[in-house]
Amino acid sequence: MTRIPDGRALYDWFGTSAARTPDAIALDTVAQRLTYAELAALVERVAAGLARQETATVGLCTSGTLGGYIGYLAVLRLGRTVVPLNPRSPTARNRSVLERARAGLVLADGPSADSLRAADGEEPWPTPVLLLEELLQGPQATAPAPDRADRPAYILFTSGSTGEPKGVPITDANVAAFLDCAIERYELGPDSRVSQTFSFTFDPSVLDLFATWGAGGTVVVPEKRELLIPVTYARRRALTHWFSVPSVITLAQRYGALTPAGLPDLRWSVFMGEQLTLDQARVWAAVAPRSAIANAFGPTELTVLCADYRLPADPRDWPDTSNGTVPIGEVFPHLEAVLLDGDGRPADDGELCVRGAQRFGGYLVAEHDTGRFLSPAGAPEKPAAGRVPAGHWYRAGDRVSRERGVLVHQGRLDRQVKVRGQRIELGEVEAALRRCPGVREAVVLDVPRSGEGIHLRAVLTGDAGRDGDLRAEVARLVPDYAVPESFVWLPQLPLNLSGKVDHQALRHAVVGEGED
Repeated sequence: MTRIPDGRALYDWFGTSAARTPDAIALDTVAQRLTYAELAALVERVAAGLARQETATVGLCTSGTLGGYIGYLAVLRLGRTVVPLNPRSPTARNRSVLERARAGLVLADGPSADSLRAADGEEPWPTPVLLLEELLQGPQATAPAPDRADRPAYILFTSGSTGEPKGVPITDANVAAFLDCAIERYELGPDSRVSQTFSFTFDPSVLDLFATWGAGGTVVVPEKRELLIPVTYARRRALTHWFSVPSVITLAQRYGALTPAGLPDLRWSVFMGEQLTLDQARVWAAVAPRSAIANAFGPTELTVLCADYRLPADPRDWPDTSNGTVPIGEVFPHLEAVLLDGDGRPADDGELCVRGAQRFGGYLVAEHDTGRFLSPAGAPEKPAAGRVPAGHWYRAGDRVSRERGVLVHQGRLDRQVKVRGQRIELGEVEAALRRCPGVREAVVLDVPRSGEGIHLRAVLTGDAGRDGDLRAEVARLVPDYAVPESFVWLPQLPLNLSGKVDHQALRHAVVGEGED
């Protein structure tokens, strides 16, 4: 396994392999294959151009182009902080993310730059945009030495209950602890060819990219359509490792794109981002009969993944869990975890709390830390402004139970859900709906459908009958994966005896049989 020197930055996981194995293939796209040396040279060129811009934090808005990978590495090469943006997100959300991160510049490829243009009636885009294509056409040059200031490697933004995104800064040390574990745990090496299914705004992409590069392997980038035919993609591109959300299995099954024993040479399949059901795992095991199958779990605040469970090779030995999902196993050995019940006492069923090297140091806005951490003694605490002390527990907000000696994820304790692997705060979607003309009240329900994952259904009061316009309005305020699939209009929302919306009665009224 490649060993990166102490004090390593996120870039070093790529840079060390580039120095040791310059002729190995680092990036394999449909259009071209780049060795580590070739990719490093392009990174130097872009970083040299970027170095002339005096900003410590850089937004990165790309749509799966080669320039996006180069730009990501170029920002890190200079020791600066990268803030990934999704070009499919509303302009207002991307603007909010950049303002909160205090990014002074956006790197964008041509297709994504168009998404940053303000829509009619919106304020002009406030942050300078630098095109990656222009930097790539510049002269070959060597970038200056990186500025090793104490700043995050990257900042990702999760959905917030107030309708405002919450910034999660992740340091080089957080990432190093994770990557050291992941490379060894998933047996990554120089001959590994790894899928790249996650967008940069979704932190499992850090596993795709930097665990692979840290091991000297090859990141294999699919065409968009290849994600609908994962077996064809994995076989045609000779993948050894498959990392994705479980919903890929269900989607491919729906399209008849899962060939039994179609992936006899796949070594590892690791699913993350949402619950992996035992039924989904059985389907995939038939497709990749020699692959180790693992269900992995971890919030962004704990740096990509913090726990996993490897299914036994023989399906007859698989566990039978209370909710039909694959266990999340145990937290990684270099981390500590405890389950706390509603009274804050250790239990076999309760909120998962974790501390250790992968735990982030606190949200970008200190007020968001309130209620999210516990002191070493287990007492709720609002840390002082700045970094949260290392000994504090992070409250993951997930209900987890211990069944037959392993951990099983039972769902969110709050109102966060995951749709297609993306974490969504239902309150954020409700806040966006209430900002739309004609909407008086809004409640968003997560509706499970057998074999199809979670769908969002909005229940509204106000001026009914404008679903088409409403869908377009909401799409300007939240990411596309957070737009409700359906809308139900009611004369009024049911209330409980306390005068609050009765969510249980509402769910009973609008969720049909076979959905919940």
